[in-house]
Amino acid sequence: MRSDVVEAPVSAVAGDQGAAAPTAPARRRRVRPAMVAVFVLLCVLAVPFVFPTWWMVTASFKPMSEILRIPPTLWPSSPTIEAYGQVFDLQPFAQQYWNSMYIAALVTVGTIAVSSMAGYAFARIRFPGANLLFGVVLIGLLVPAEVTIVPLFRLVNWAGLIDTHWPLIVIPIVGAPSVLATFIMRQFFLTLPGELEEAARMDGLSRAGIFRRIAFPLARPAIAAVAIFTFLHSWNLFLEPLVFLSSREGFTLPLALTQYVDAYGGPMWNVQLAATTLTVLPVLAVFLLAQRQFVEGLANTGLKG
Repeated sequence: MRSDVVEAPVSAVAGDQGAAAPTAPARRRRVRPAMVAVFVLLCVLAVPFVFPTWWMVTASFKPMSEILRIPPTLWPSSPTIEAYGQVFDLQPFAQQYWNSMYIAALVTVGTIAVSSMAGYAFARIRFPGANLLFGVVLIGLLVPAEVTIVPLFRLVNWAGLIDTHWPLIVIPIVGAPSVLATFIMRQFFLTLPGELEEAARMDGLSRAGIFRRIAFPLARPAIAAVAIFTFLHSWNLFLEPLVFLSSREGFTLPLALTQYVDAYGGPMWNVQLAATTLTVLPVLAVFLLAQRQFVEGLANTGLKG
């Protein structure tokens, strides 16, 4: 009798709990419509960002007459790669591609080297006027490139470097474009615990050794963010190459894209879109390879001030 009395309430409670708790299929039925709605909303919001790229790639396979057709076609009716051949026939596009590639690579490596050392100094080395000096450096973010282009041209012309790539390499590394990189690196180094440096000093490492062996290897997310920002900025640079360069063989890609015109000065849309499609490939590859570190580096940028 006693066992019956005990088992009855237990089974009743278990039955109540079973009735109250929703089953797994019921939870999935409630969650699935919400997930579908979010997915559809994200697809709709992605259209303004994806459609221009879709139009650029598909139009590069269209003849000029189809690009200007009304209503426009979303897919080429008779795909052709003739425009891609004209990209290399009308200009030394391979040389111009190499120019942009090696300039962007050198600027990226140089900016990472300079900004990482400057950011580490501002973050970990205490010296009088450090905050004031860092504020002066940040003022470089407020100065438009158009303001400094005339004095820079006079300086480059005085040095005899007009129509060379040296201004496109040196100025971004030591000038205002590296200010943002220095800010990102400083903010990341501020998040490193001081115990790491204390342990390194006990092991006999100097300040340079701590930076080279500990701080710099740990800054890979911030370095990835700086690399993407710097590479993209150098790759898309237009004003400075327009001012400093004059020969087609020395042009970078942004200048080269403006040179595909017909005999009347009108744009050759299919050839320009084919060249643009080839131009965006390196930037897309760099971002896809480093996107996780890029997001992590940005997330850690503002943790300390």
